[in-house]
Amino acid sequence: MIKYEGVDLDFSLKGKIAVITGGAAGIGYATAKFFHDKGVNVILADMSPKVEETAKSLGNNCIGVCGNVCDADFPGKVVEAGVKAFGRVDILVNSAGIVALDSAEVISADFWNKTIDINLSGSFFMAQAIGKYMIDNGVEGCIVNIASQAGVIALDKHVAYCTSKGGVISMTQVLAMEWGKYGIRVNAIAPGYTFSDMSIHMPDDMKQALIDKIPIGRFGEAIEIGALAVYLASDASDVMTGVVLTADGGYSLGM
Repeated sequence: MIKYEGVDLDFSLKGKIAVITGGAAGIGYATAKFFHDKGVNVILADMSPKVEETAKSLGNNCIGVCGNVCDADFPGKVVEAGVKAFGRVDILVNSAGIVALDSAEVISADFWNKTIDINLSGSFFMAQAIGKYMIDNGVEGCIVNIASQAGVIALDKHVAYCTSKGGVISMTQVLAMEWGKYGIRVNAIAPGYTFSDMSIHMPDDMKQALIDKIPIGRFGEAIEIGALAVYLASDASDVMTGVVLTADGGYSLGM
């Protein structure tokens, strides 16, 4: 079991090894950069063909593994790459995800299945592979799942996305309950509207309409979600597991 050993007030993660899915862009990349700055050896797992190049740009203690989290053999491939490069894996950040928007009565099976496969199934099987590695090797590590405000509130035309992210939150809680005895903490972050590759092309009038509903009056920044991931991976949060940190500027308060 994890024993309380005090808190590093600098939130240092020096010497830790982290896998970050969806790490080549958006929240995943911002998190990877923040982790790297805190001394983490990083494995970027992403389907982008530029993932190895992106990893190399972060520094010598970063590698990229190209593949799809939905592929059955990819989680094992990522674990193997991390262990080969750095000797072990301590942290997983599940950040890979997509958004497919359509009304519930017309959404296609393809859109539905793809959203569930990447956002929920991909996150679970990545967590399963790394969790099993940690259990088998006595690694007291942590998993951070990037959920969404859509996992805790209903959003129009988001039926597949809300379902997938609600599933991520439930999965987080079950894994936290089952794996706590192994010293593995599992938490989630539920971002609201965040400036990232998914939102950058949103029309200005749509952005403003959303901002008007956010109490703090702005979208979040990807680096702010990265900061929460650093906190959840650090010893400062050792007593926390099964927690969902909502980071939506207060948007969900009015729903």
